[in-house]
Order: sequence, then structure tokens, then C-alpha cells
Amino acid sequence: MLQHRKKCILLAFISFISVYSFYSCNKTVVVNNPVSNTNTTDPLATLNLLPAAYNYSNQSLPPYYLSQAVSEQDNTPAANTVTDWGATLGRVLFYDKILSINNSVACASCHKQNLSFADDKAFSEGFAGALTARNSMSLVNVKYYRNGKFLWDERGATLETQTLMPVVHPVEMGMPNLDTLVNRLNTKAYYAVLFQKAFGAQTITSDKIGSALAQFIRSIISYQTRFDEGRTLINSLRLSYPNFTAQENEGKQLFFNPLLGCNGCHKTETFTAPSPKNNGLENPSVDFGVGGITNDPLQVGNFKVPSLRNIELTAPYMHDGRFATLEEVIEHYNSGVQPHPNLSLQLRNPDSTPVRLHLAADEKKALIAFLKTLTDHGITNDPKFSDPFK
Repeated sequence: MLQHRKKCILLAFISFISVYSFYSCNKTVVVNNPVSNTNTTDPLATLNLLPAAYNYSNQSLPPYYLSQAVSEQDNTPAANTVTDWGATLGRVLFYDKILSINNSVACASCHKQNLSFADDKAFSEGFAGALTARNSMSLVNVKYYRNGKFLWDERGATLETQTLMPVVHPVEMGMPNLDTLVNRLNTKAYYAVLFQKAFGAQTITSDKIGSALAQFIRSIISYQTRFDEGRTLINSLRLSYPNFTAQENEGKQLFFNPLLGCNGCHKTETFTAPSPKNNGLENPSVDFGVGGITNDPLQVGNFKVPSLRNIELTAPYMHDGRFATLEEVIEHYNSGVQPHPNLSLQLRNPDSTPVRLHLAADEKKALIAFLKTLTDHGITNDPKFSDPFK
């Protein structure tokens, strides 16, 4: 009788354990169901993005940026105006190393935020370690370049097409074609969400990639410098600014002096040129620049002129990074301009010989002091231009 009772108790215990295990296992399966997690996970959670996009489209530009002279420099096409989510998508693309064939470099690898979206090397390093043929130009104020062409030799007909050229370049990012890039982006859940927000559809195309990158780059506008503080206080480019030192005001007077011609190429408060120039770096030309693309002998040695804003941060200088310091740059214009047949008119005397400025040592220092008032740390520190990857 006792043995029978023990046997019943043992069977009841085993039955209880089996029922408990059944329910426990079922509960575990439900909790860890991967489909359930997928449905509740935000694809954008892997990125450092705010729930609402940063303001890229309606920045608080000073009134002089809205003048006709500056507005005429704007190369933004009507079909691709800057939007907050379009630029946000562009920002993610700009920093994503998936754009290179071996996931080693991004656009930001050669255009660093802390260096005003330029590089501190004469030639940048591509995906496999090979060097680019020219210096990486600063991306600040590229929106304000009237003819709308890009790269030093202006072979990029628009910013929208130029942004895709490094992706398929054999040295820079190494993608075999743009279809490969599109296929890669389709493997990342966050891009479906971002393309939907930017363009109203999840469909990814190379045209949309170029458009988004262009929107982000055009949003990088400099207007928070000590020069801008003075310009806001004094409604003139030539009068002295109360927030400048005597040396800085002297440099400003020199810069805007028609006899020196600095402002003849670097126009308006954006400090950009309307077209490519030959600044007499060498004669004969080693690098044909624009002329190498157009095969026009009158354009040999001509190069795109970048904005002078943030020039303090963008060394080395020129298309080949030949000048390591601003002192070297100033000395070139002071005494080193070469008599190239295509030399810019601003650098010619009436008899076509190169201009020699014959600046005194303190005048050179004053010019450099003024150029440093164009430094915009707002751009180099602004989180909306920063790396969004965690």
C-alpha cells in the first residue's frame, strides 16, 4: 500500500513538471520571437539622429546673404532644393563607409568636418591606400559658385552628378558601378526609412543618392564668423569693424583695395569666384586643369576657385597642396605669380606682366589676420554636420 502511494506521488510530480515545462517553453518562444522584435525596432535607432530633422532648409542667414549679388551665385537647381530630411539622408550617406568597395572610406574621410570639410594632406588616401591626383577642396559655401560646376577642373557638370563620381573612381572609393551601391544600400533598413522621409518613397536610385548628398553639401554655409559679426554691425565691406583689431582692419582694407585685386576673384560676403581662374602657379602648366577637360588652350591652367571662408583650417593650399601655410600663399601673390598666357586679368599689369604687390612684412601679416576672421567654428562644431553613426 505504501509503495503504491509513493508511486502515485511520483507520477503526479512528473506530470506537474511536464506541464510546467510545456508552458515555460511556450512562454520563452513568445518572448524571444524575432518577428515580434523586428516589428518593434526602429531602423533609425542605429544612428545618432533626432526624431525631428535638423534645420537645413531655412537657416538664419544674415540679410547680406539675401542680396541680389549673393543670390546670383546660388547654383541650387529648382528640382533639388534643400529639405531637412533630404539633407539628413545626405548626411548619413556622406559618413557611410558602405559607399566604398571595401567599406574603408566615406566622403567624410577626405572632407573632414573639423578641417572645414577639407583634408590636411596634399593628396587624400583612397580605399586601397593610393593617393588622389589633387587636393581635397573644402566644401564650405559650394552653393555659392555661379556656374554650378565642380571639382578643380570643373568636370562635374552639377553637384548632383559630381557627388557620385568619387564612388566609382578607381582610386577614391572603387565601386564598379552605381548599381552595386544601390544594392548595398538596400541591405540597410535605415535607408528605406530615410529615402521615404526624404523623397516620399522607399525606392533607392543613384539619382536620389546624388540629390541627397548635394542637399547636405549645399547646406554647409558659413555665416558665423568674426567677419560676419562686424559685417552685421557695419553695413559696408570697406569700413572698419569695431570688433576687429587694428591689424585685422588693416588687412581688410588691403583685401578690398582694388589695386591688390583680392576681392576681384573672391567676391561678395561668400568670398567665392564666378568662374575658374589661372593664378600663375607655374608656366608652363604641369596640370592643365579645366583646359585638360575642354581641350581649350585658353583654359589651360585654369582651376575652380574655392571660398576663402575657413581658409585658416584648410591647409595645404592650391589644387596640388603646394603651399603649406597662409604665409606661403600670400607670398605667391606678392612676388611669385608666373607669366602664364592665361593668367587671370586681376593678376596682370596693363602690359600683361604679372602683378607684384611689394607688400611690407606687416601688411602681409595684416592680410593673414583678416583672413583668419573668416574662420567659422560654428560649422566645425555643429552636430547637424557631424558623423551620425554610433
